[in-house]
Amino acid sequence: MPIFLAVNGITETYPVRLPSSRPHAVEPVWQGERHGQHSPSLDHSALAAQTAYQQQSAQPPHPKPAVLARDLMKAPVLSLPSDGTLLDAWMLMSQKGFHHIPITSLHGTLVGMVSHRDLLRHVPELVTAGDSNQASARRLAEIMIPRVISSTPMTEIREVARVMLDEHIHAVPVLDTTRRLVGILSTHDLLHGIANHGPLELWT
Repeated sequence: MPIFLAVNGITETYPVRLPSSRPHAVEPVWQGERHGQHSPSLDHSALAAQTAYQQQSAQPPHPKPAVLARDLMKAPVLSLPSDGTLLDAWMLMSQKGFHHIPITSLHGTLVGMVSHRDLLRHVPELVTAGDSNQASARRLAEIMIPRVISSTPMTEIREVARVMLDEHIHAVPVLDTTRRLVGILSTHDLLHGIANHGPLELWT
């Protein structure tokens, strides 16, 4: 499943860079085969091993199970409406330890993201003279990032991780077919998955 990019509510498929293909395995050539004949030193066991190797090489490789976004995402997701305030986001991040908060429209669809870095740019407004009125007056719609990269629950984690690296982002919301939040993936979730979600072979 693809990664999606939405800017001001307009959604398109994010161009994902495909991983480079692995080099094909080189089939060994037994001494003497270059001349169309087997070496007289090959005994019955060696011939049997060669035949078994050729049969195994001819079989299609078994597909590796993929780790999907739904396997590692955190759910349910706490979000804030676009008419929420900076103070609302500050309090939620402080209480829950979040670093990213999805911002939704009045209809519940994702319209932006706010990170702790976005809030830190406005800290003077949050703490000036101990007055929260300024912060209460600023709406999240004014500071949120409207360019949101999201995935589906069925998107492979490798695709999500690749996009996070390319875009230098640390969280990707997971949306269903109606563009509603069903989860969120952070770099912490990816590290947790590498450490605890089965063999590393799943990630190659």
